[in-house]
This record gives sequence, C-alpha cells and structure tokens, in this order.
Amino acid sequence: MTVTPPGPPMPSRPVPASGAVPSRPMPSQPVSAPGPVPPPTSDTPKAPAKPRRRAGTNGLRQILRSRAGAAGLVIVALIGLLCLASACGWLPFEPNTQDPLVRLQGPSQTHWFGTDRFGRDVFARVAAGVVNSSLIALVAVAFSALVGTLAGVAAGFFRGATDASVSGVTNVLFAFPPLLLALALASVFTRNWFTVAVAIAVVYTPIFIRVTRGPVLSLREIEFVRAARAAGRNAFAIMFHHILPNLTSIVIVQVTLSLSWAVLTEASLSFLGLGTPPPAPSLGSMIYEARTLAAIAPWTMIAPGVVMVLLVVGLNLLGDGVRDALDPQERTRR
Repeated sequence: MTVTPPGPPMPSRPVPASGAVPSRPMPSQPVSAPGPVPPPTSDTPKAPAKPRRRAGTNGLRQILRSRAGAAGLVIVALIGLLCLASACGWLPFEPNTQDPLVRLQGPSQTHWFGTDRFGRDVFARVAAGVVNSSLIALVAVAFSALVGTLAGVAAGFFRGATDASVSGVTNVLFAFPPLLLALALASVFTRNWFTVAVAIAVVYTPIFIRVTRGPVLSLREIEFVRAARAAGRNAFAIMFHHILPNLTSIVIVQVTLSLSWAVLTEASLSFLGLGTPPPAPSLGSMIYEARTLAAIAPWTMIAPGVVMVLLVVGLNLLGDGVRDALDPQERTRR
C-alpha cells in the first residue's frame, strides 16, 4: 500500500478576537466637497417678528391691569380735563364774576353746582380751585423730589460727614408735625401760591431723602458700581449713570403718593387762611367760606369737598397702581 507524503502546510487565516466574523471591505467612494447653500426662496416660511412694545405703553398696560390703578387713572383724567377746561376758558362762567340776582341759587341746568352768596358760579370756582391746588401740589412735589433725591443719593453714596449732616437735618424736620411746620413756614413768607408751594416742599423733602438713601447704601456695594470705581470713573458720573437710574421706580411711586398729601396740606393751609390769598379760589378757602352757609346753601360746601376727596382718592389709587406696575415681584405673580 502506497502512502502519499503530506504536502506543505496551508497558511491559516487569522481568527478575529471574540469570534467576530470579519466584514468585507467596502469599496471607497469619493466624497464630494460641500457646495454653497442655496439662498432661501420666497416660498420659505419665516418666523413672524415679535412687535416691540414701548416702555410707556407697557407701563400703562400694567397700571390698567390693576383695578385700583385703572380707577385712579380714570378719576385723575376726568379731573385733569376739568382743569384744562378751566385754564383754557372753556367754561360758560368766570370764577370771580359776581351776579347778585342769582345769589344762593341751588344746582340747576344753568349753574350745575349752584351759586354762592355773591352770585358766583360754584362749578367754575371749583374748577379754578382744583387748578390752583394742583399747581401748588405739583410745584411742591417737584421741588421736594429733586432736592430730596439728590440729597439722599449724596448721603448714601459718600457717607461720612455728608451722611451725618443730611441725616441730622432730616431728623430735625421729622421732629415737627407736617401741618405745624407748613403753618410756621407759610406764616413767615408773603402769601402767594409760590411761597405756599415752597413751604409744602420743605415739609416733604425729608421723605424723599429717607426713601432714596436706603437703596443707595445697597447699590454702592454692587459689582457694577465697584467696577466703575475700579475703572476710575468720577463719583458724580457713577451717581448719575449707575445709581439714579436704579431709583427711578422708587421716586415715581413716591411722587404719586406725595401729590395727594400735598393737595390735602394746601387745602388745610387755605382753610386756616394761610393759603392762596383771595379772590383766587381754592378748595380749602371755599370750604371755609361756606361753613356759615351749610344750613341754607349746603351745595357751597359739598361741591368743593367732594371734588377734593375725589382728587385725593384718585391720586392714592393711581399711586397704588404705579407701585404694583413697577414692582417686579407683583409682576411675576401675575
């Protein structure tokens, strides 16, 4: 029996690890370079752009969302129209025109609020009185807001002797009752609407100092103020560019609330005989003159009293609405 000799050993294929079967190599395909992206055609839908809302419109919507703010805005707007009609001479009667033939007549179609003891139209005098009271209140609050805000910012920013002197004057003014201090100041100066406004402004200036000084003590330690100091910015530049813009909402709310207090203070001074001198009408002086006629002509006292109450309530409600609109926490809740 013939035995054939074994041939040369065949080369063994390498076995992949973990028993995996090797895959066939795919033929390489040429990769084309990315071409330019075609511009979007007119048929491509675009996302609608969101309309930008102005800050004033947004703030007005925030005020109208509050019931108190909306009611206060309506009341103040109506009284503002009354003031505009009186200032422009659109009313049928002049506030100081006397007519003895129609004295002490009740409300009628001709004289809406009746006439007083001199035959003057009460509606025209009430409208003119609101103009005078509002003018004095606006001037007084504007002066107190300007001086008080600047003094409060300086006291809180510079500290030291400036803070001590401003705080000392503020504490002295706060020691007096507001009406008593206004009476003392109004009795010293000559009686006219400007001196009454200055007397009221001195009374309410410490309030703005206290309101602004506290936030400035916190703002002066914030990072962007420190960065401005490190960059070599002037102290007054830091105050006007970084501190004051962050106090705008606080000052606006305080102004709206102080207007109602100023109207009441002016009416009190006029009632006591230290307000605007006659024959210029004022709500407080009209109530004082009508005290002896309350039994026979009550409309002469009711009309100025009701209008003054509406003005004060409207300003207070508007102040509450402005405070809610400018408060970020209240806005987040809504």
